[in-house]
Amino acid sequence: MRLPRRDGHHADSYLPEAQEVMANAARTFSLAARLLPATVRDDVVLLYLVLRTLDDLVDERSPEAADAIAAVETWLVTDEATTRETVILADLSERYGLPRPALVAFLQGMRDDLEPPRIETEADLDVYCYRVAGCVGEMMASILGVWEEAAWGCARALGNAMQRTNILRDVDEDLANGRIYLARETLERYGISDLATQDRTALYRDQIARADALYDQGLAGVPMLVHGRCSVAAAGVMYREILREIERRGYGARRDRSVVSRPRKARLIAADRKSTR
Repeated sequence: MRLPRRDGHHADSYLPEAQEVMANAARTFSLAARLLPATVRDDVVLLYLVLRTLDDLVDERSPEAADAIAAVETWLVTDEATTRETVILADLSERYGLPRPALVAFLQGMRDDLEPPRIETEADLDVYCYRVAGCVGEMMASILGVWEEAAWGCARALGNAMQRTNILRDVDEDLANGRIYLARETLERYGISDLATQDRTALYRDQIARADALYDQGLAGVPMLVHGRCSVAAAGVMYREILREIERRGYGARRDRSVVSRPRKARLIAADRKSTR
């Protein structure tokens, strides 16, 4: 049953907006979502709208961010859906049993991002990546369904891999905003006191290897999914290619954002689907 808002709107009334947001803000995931079966595609897109909305409010330091997070936290306790985000989450939770601990972790990650990051160790970075992405993998797995319990760990690993990829891709953009999402102890190990000017090759090799290991673990769980195996594999393959692009561009030697072109993404999807037939 679809849950109505107080104004009478249903959760799926937000679908056109969700589709537009995904198409404009998440080109990689938008491509991958096209491969989802119709039975779950709209719900995945609606979940994306909720998580993207909260993330954008935090990234933009919006005065509405804290209230939006608090509304979801209140819903988790009271089950009273009063905002667009909570209406959608209530609907998805009723039908798929979204894991509450994953939602709690995501909200904590959003609250963490309201302040400058303090990531001392690689273990701290793993926790951060789980709170903003690994837990999203768990939510996705609950919608897609799993055949084996091991799939949950794989879902977390794939989310963490993607977030580590984001961090490497966005190092210079984050620096411009006064934020560093790499572990302090790792920077010190490679003798880096100024990310903006020093050679980052050894650091990037280390971080890429860590991300690749997580991709291996995460993509191994694709056959354990009930639905959306092609879509999740495509998202992983396309996102992982950002690491290869960083390598091709000199391991951070170029101080700009590494991106994968749409034609390249299409070729990667085609090659992955051919290899798995």
